[in-house]
Amino acid sequence: QVQLVESGGGLVQPGGSLRLSCAASGRTFSRYNMGWFRQAPGKEREFVAAISWSGNTIYSTDSVKGRFTISRDNAKNTVYLQMNSLEPEDTAVYYCAATNTWGPDRILPGGYGYWGQGTQVTVSS
Repeated sequence: QVQLVESGGGLVQPGGSLRLSCAASGRTFSRYNMGWFRQAPGKEREFVAAISWSGNTIYSTDSVKGRFTISRDNAKNTVYLQMNSLEPEDTAVYYCAATNTWGPDRILPGGYGYWGQGTQVTVSS
């Protein structure tokens, strides 16, 4: 089992950057594949990016490619989401999630068994 705690959210102007962190408890973090999702008010939770346990395989949704980068440090039990060139449309609560599987459902909330509490990202001038 793993517990996840996100941090790093906040208010940023359009074009700005933020780096989200997700700290995991437990000594088995390196066994989990990790994902970032986001949920805007009135919308469904949507996939942002995922990274395999080794960090060798990364997926991201088209709307963030070239702007967001997912990475992990297994020695620190932490996964990151570097967000650059932020747009108002990126405003949402961002969640990290963990899964033992690595299949097509890695882009679906149902593919993850463990979730953090979320961190708010607001992009506004």
